[in-house]
Amino acid sequence: MADDDLLTVELVAADRTVWTGKAAMVVARTADGEVGILPHHAPLLGALANGVVQIRQEGGETVVAAVHGGFLSVADNRVGILAELAELADEIDVSRAQQALEKARPDALEDEDATYAVRRAEARIRAHELAG
Repeated sequence: MADDDLLTVELVAADRTVWTGKAAMVVARTADGEVGILPHHAPLLGALANGVVQIRQEGGETVVAAVHGGFLSVADNRVGILAELAELADEIDVSRAQQALEKARPDALEDEDATYAVRRAEARIRAHELAG
């Protein structure tokens, strides 16, 4: 695949650059739903929802990350994922995420912070599962 048939992807959290490289496809969840980005995609700017970002590299390997809040921008075969928080799947402590989920779940219906904590824990667990 020629370089102009790949996406240049940068996944950045507020505190660090999480991942950069070339990819054949990016899948992310925005406030409007899940979106798949292929090379030569139309320009796009969207708010990220708490969820999983999948970056499929040219060779078939997939980078999986849990992201929490932020923005996704697409222009000229460049994808910028600017997240408030982001963790690669292999950085996630699943038992800690499971504990956070169990702790926050009982209060999620009445407490906005607990709801956010549930969504964040679920995204972390899902990212770990997808990375398999």
